Amino acid sequence: MIKKISIGLVIMALSTSCVSKKIYNDLESKYTDSRKENRKLADENAELLRAKNQLELYRDGLTADLSKAKAEMNKWKADYAAAQDKLKVLQDSYTALEKNSGDALQSNMKKNRDLLEQLDEKGKALALEQERLSKSAQRLQELENLIAAKEASMKKLKETLSKALNSFEGKGLTVEQKNGKVYVSMENKLLFNSGSWAVGPEGKKAVIEVGKVLGDNPDISVLIEGHTDDDGFSSSGPIANNWDLSTKRATAIVAILSENTKINKQNLTAAGRGEFSPLASNATADGKAKNRRIEIILTPRLDEIAEML
Repeated sequence: MIKKISIGLVIMALSTSCVSKKIYNDLESKYTDSRKENRKLADENAELLRAKNQLELYRDGLTADLSKAKAEMNKWKADYAAAQDKLKVLQDSYTALEKNSGDALQSNMKKNRDLLEQLDEKGKALALEQERLSKSAQRLQELENLIAAKEASMKKLKETLSKALNSFEGKGLTVEQKNGKVYVSMENKLLFNSGSWAVGPEGKKAVIEVGKVLGDNPDISVLIEGHTDDDGFSSSGPIANNWDLSTKRATAIVAILSENTKINKQNLTAAGRGEFSPLASNATADGKAKNRRIEIILTPRLDEIAEML
């Protein structure tokens, strides 16, 4: 702008003075060139100003982008630091877990070994118990077979006795099997007179028939029991009381059986029970008659069963 004013003043000065046309033309030409150059400079200045504005805008954009990038980078750094902390925590946890897992694994392995040893011991004990139970079951079966054989033998004995004593039925003699034994019961009316222990002829026949069957069965244990009613014994003779009488009557039966040489005397036992094991009430005459009796109790030998047990 100062340059334009200076040129204008020069032109005015020259126009008011006497100068040659040539100089005037030169000056005018220079003025024209100066104006062109001025416009060119103005255009360049405007272009530079626009470039400056664009650069400032670009700079501001770069500054904003840089600030944003710095903020993002700071956030990334913070996230990275947090991730590092988490990683360390996880690594520490993993290390502790690995150690604990190793200790737990060793403990569990020891427990498993102990359990296996216990199971092995229990398996051996179970095998022994099974073997014992098997042997026991075998012995039990053998025992059941032996008992069944004894039962069958006693049943046969009962049938034999019933057949042998068939002629005495209805005369106060009965034969029955119970509790694995055979009972031959003979009322006193078949065997003895009142207060006597001497066996009558009919009764002796019955006892002899029993003895024949026992002679063919030497392994049978024979218990002869004498029984009375509850009537008191007031005789002043050799009998002291009912117990004494029942014992003498049982002994009298033993004496008859002993006459059979096939009977093993060691298998014979005499016992007096007096009035203390009645079959019926002593309140009636019929009851008293049933209570006055001899019972021959036949028992199979149980040595084999006892030994097996």
